[in-house]
Amino acid sequence: MVNLVLKFAACARGGGLRISTGEVLNCIGQLELINCLQEPQFETVLRANFAKSRREQRHFDRLYHLFFHELRQDFGIFHTDGLQGRMDELLASLTPENSEGPLDRALLDFMAGDPLAFLQEMGRIQGEGDGRRQGMGSNLGSVTRRLDVMLHLNRLQAAVTQFIDENIDRIPWEERKSLESHFTERIESARRLLLQNPRPAGESLKKITSHEQHLTDLGETAFASLTQKEVEELREVIKQLVRKLKDMAVLRYARQKKGIPDIKKTLRQGARYQGIPMEIIFRNRPLRKTRIVTLCDVSGSVWSAARFMLNMLYSLQACFTRVRSFVFVAGLDEVTEIFEKNEINQAIEKVLGKADIDYGAATDYGLTLRLFKKYFMEVLNKKTTLIIIGDGRSNYSNPEVEILDDMRDRCRRLIWLNPETKQFWYTGDSEMRTYEGSCHEVRLCQNLNQLLDFIKNLVL
Repeated sequence: MVNLVLKFAACARGGGLRISTGEVLNCIGQLELINCLQEPQFETVLRANFAKSRREQRHFDRLYHLFFHELRQDFGIFHTDGLQGRMDELLASLTPENSEGPLDRALLDFMAGDPLAFLQEMGRIQGEGDGRRQGMGSNLGSVTRRLDVMLHLNRLQAAVTQFIDENIDRIPWEERKSLESHFTERIESARRLLLQNPRPAGESLKKITSHEQHLTDLGETAFASLTQKEVEELREVIKQLVRKLKDMAVLRYARQKKGIPDIKKTLRQGARYQGIPMEIIFRNRPLRKTRIVTLCDVSGSVWSAARFMLNMLYSLQACFTRVRSFVFVAGLDEVTEIFEKNEINQAIEKVLGKADIDYGAATDYGLTLRLFKKYFMEVLNKKTTLIIIGDGRSNYSNPEVEILDDMRDRCRRLIWLNPETKQFWYTGDSEMRTYEGSCHEVRLCQNLNQLLDFIKNLVL
């Protein structure tokens, strides 16, 4: 029994399990407390000692089945003495011709019931093809080694068949069939070990993702791909992000206020303490806030992205002096009052459904720019940041890029946020190639993380 456990432990180490000497000794001691002829008890003791985690149980089960069932390494009662003698005779006949190298000896040991050397060889082959080296041809060494082993197995099977055919008259029919069946099973076991590509340990286990990682992954999901449940989660995330950004902005301005002392007020306050300036008064600098003007395309192609962009921008109104909001498809309508008089989610619902525009019309950026020039051009000045949200697809109408150039010259910055995949910007009816040259900055904005990066740069 001890030799059997030691042999299995050696093979399990060769197969990749980490088994210490102490664990082997513990296993042998525990086997004395059970009936080893009861295989479920025997297997349970070995698994408890040699498979130290759930990640290793699947690998242990495969090695146990190979060692005790496929190779029949039980208590020596599987074969009669006569059949065991025939097996030894066959292996001896193969030895002179097939023992030229380590692989030949490993295969013969496997046929004899000792899988250690063959398992070690399989481990080396799988290590060569584990994917660490990338690039064309990086796994050719592993493929070549596997083909070489397969050729050796084919030659071995042919040699077994030849031995049986040459001894038809000398070996009884029952023993010939038993020998052929026995060695065919072992050769098939070797082929299965050669062809299988074991999955990494623990792949079948459920992967647990932290809440922070879940939010990060959710932030990388494109707006158009979000489910209704994910949309609700993002709304809560946006509220938290807005609070953090407001606090960051307030702290930054507070530090600037403390930079320059107000000498007159400090001396006047010191009169209460016999002229000693016990309290230093700083100049109360007004916050430098940017004025924001947004033109948001609410056509069907950018509908999902517009909802989140408007949500972020108008949740941060406390960080800006003034926000003027416009939506368009083919016409143009100002929705600033809607945002001022309604809670943000209600306001967005009204903007995306009740503005004075034709939501079903074909998008026309040229008409939108002409209407803005005619009615709202005076809202732009050198303190204004103009943000245009849209994919730039104008259905082959006149892009009116001259008007956009005039708008850029009037404002402090002109930023274009495009929620469409960048590889499609310059295809079909998209005018992004034309508009890109008229903007100070053009950003891809498909998900929450990209939108957040833009807001941080805008506010801070």
